[in-house]
Amino acid sequence: MSAQRQLCTFALADQYFGLDVLHVQEIIRFQDMTRVPLAHRDVSGLINLRGQIVTAIDLRRRLELPDRLPGEQPVNIVVQTDDGAVSLLVDEIGDVLQLDETGFERPPDTLRGIARDMISGAYKLEQRLLLVLDLDLLLGNIALPN
Repeated sequence: MSAQRQLCTFALADQYFGLDVLHVQEIIRFQDMTRVPLAHRDVSGLINLRGQIVTAIDLRRRLELPDRLPGEQPVNIVVQTDDGAVSLLVDEIGDVLQLDETGFERPPDTLRGIARDMISGAYKLEQRLLLVLDLDLLLGNIALPN
């Protein structure tokens, strides 16, 4: 029997991404944010999550995708890291998929830009390609405000 992997999926600018569900703490609607002066350009601000201050990272900016249209509000995927909770701002939440590890492939050669360095691999699904993000690489060089 082959190993299975569960991924929380989401959309960003017409692309389909996934994160290992073991990293996902919760998914919440858009929250008002407090901007952080001099923060990394990918940091959208800080949110208050039931008394816990959480840094919000805009994955569109992080992956060098076009900005959202005015009025479009992202959704927060709160993930746990070694340094605590971080919110990842995405366009739309998908499903949790259970996939067979044998279908996991290297990132496609056609993938360009910074996103290629943050993708651990991909799954070819029936209708589209699911790009699996590596959370450590995704957050690697961002100094998160405390």
